[in-house]
Amino acid sequence: MEGKRQPREANHREPGSKGLDPGFRVRTAVESRIAEEKLLEPGDTVVVAVSGGPDSVALLHLLHGLSGSRNWRLVVAHVNHRFRGEESDREAAFVASFAERLGLPCESAFIDVPAYIEETALNSQVAARRKRYEFLFETARKYGASKIALAHHADDQAETILMRILRGTGPGGLTGIPVRRAEKKVELVRPMLRIYKKEVISYCDFLGLAYCRDSSNDSRKYFRNRIRLDAMPYLRQYNDQLPESLNRLGEIMTAENDYMEHEADRVYASVVKTEAGSASLDRGDFVHLHVALQRRVIKLILNYLAFQEENVDYARLEAIRTAIVQDSPSNLTWPIDGRIALIREYERICFRSETSARSGDAAFLHQVDLQQPFLPIPEAGMTFGFTAEERDGVGGADIPAPCPDEAWFDLDVLRMPLSVRNRQAGDRLDVFGLNGTKKVKDILMDAKIPPSRRDRLPLLMDAEGRVLWIPGVRRSRHALVGPGTVRWLHIRIEPPVTEGNGLGE
Repeated sequence: MEGKRQPREANHREPGSKGLDPGFRVRTAVESRIAEEKLLEPGDTVVVAVSGGPDSVALLHLLHGLSGSRNWRLVVAHVNHRFRGEESDREAAFVASFAERLGLPCESAFIDVPAYIEETALNSQVAARRKRYEFLFETARKYGASKIALAHHADDQAETILMRILRGTGPGGLTGIPVRRAEKKVELVRPMLRIYKKEVISYCDFLGLAYCRDSSNDSRKYFRNRIRLDAMPYLRQYNDQLPESLNRLGEIMTAENDYMEHEADRVYASVVKTEAGSASLDRGDFVHLHVALQRRVIKLILNYLAFQEENVDYARLEAIRTAIVQDSPSNLTWPIDGRIALIREYERICFRSETSARSGDAAFLHQVDLQQPFLPIPEAGMTFGFTAEERDGVGGADIPAPCPDEAWFDLDVLRMPLSVRNRQAGDRLDVFGLNGTKKVKDILMDAKIPPSRRDRLPLLMDAEGRVLWIPGVRRSRHALVGPGTVRWLHIRIEPPVTEGNGLGE
């Protein structure tokens, strides 16, 4: 009856009774594909998803015919989505009967997908797919199966690629449906991706295999159906080999995309430094990459930070890339999605999630005790080392050439006690070699100290609140060592000191 999905009994003919067996290409093509791609190995337990349509019936029949010599253990899995009432029930009965004739175990699930749609507000195809795959994985766990075989064919592949082109996609989307995909410790395999629908029908008809016809395949409310029923026939007016052309495109892009993924992984490992909740890189390393690799490296970083992949559209990706490669602004903080921020500080680029802890956000103050040779500053990730010395004889103080990580002060002129703290608003420095004072903020900007480091950079202060030294940047003109200096204080930056390394000994 029209509109109902009934088992279709084809007239049985003996293979080879009239010319070349039309199922020969299908059998050999599927067998070769399995061997070339190593989709199934001898001894595998395989869950075969069978809807009852010609595609899945042909797949089950093919795998069953090959299973004896390869010692495969096949398990049939069928999902009744309850979309089409009695028609769906007849499908379930047909699949169970077909499995029984082949002597195979059959697992059937009766899922009220319409109720699930009402509960989740998902569209029907997404909801059905989600529940179907949940059941397939559950069946695989029950039987200890390492593979799930699916009956997608070459026409499905061509339609998928065209759908993605129309919706907008990148190179990864043009690869289409993967021939294999690992998920939840199980591999999904598709041995028939190079077989076209007409060949599947010929296979079933020649061997007299019954199958069901899904009446919903005629409904144009589904996007895929409109592609298959309307778009593909229309476009074939301009290219009669359109499905084949689209599948060639998919094959080419699969290889190209695989190469680019490996290259992007290599570059990512060499230029990106990751910590909990953040990833950083040198802008110079990024700018010299090809634009294709720039985009992929950004995607890998966002993936590392658990950014939702569906939110990484072309416009957002290009905005991120442009913010990195353009010359200005040299400093910016840009929330990408309210949860992850892009931070550019001169030549340093950082992607940081809101959950990552930023050391140094809190103010710090440490008192200097010259009886202790070291003062750890954990907020800055450094340690101050102190050495007090006294001039011998009548000569001047013997001070080495200046070094950014060292400073010498006249100990008798210093206003004690000394302290080390983070920068505060309004701080100024009497810069050595200049007349007058200059804002610490401006000094740090001139030195191109990244904004994220400015509040963590320790300042050496005297008892009168004057800034004496910004390690690695500038010192003040206070307490300079000169010919009249008798005692001086040598302060240097040491590697971070940890417990048990001699601190205070």
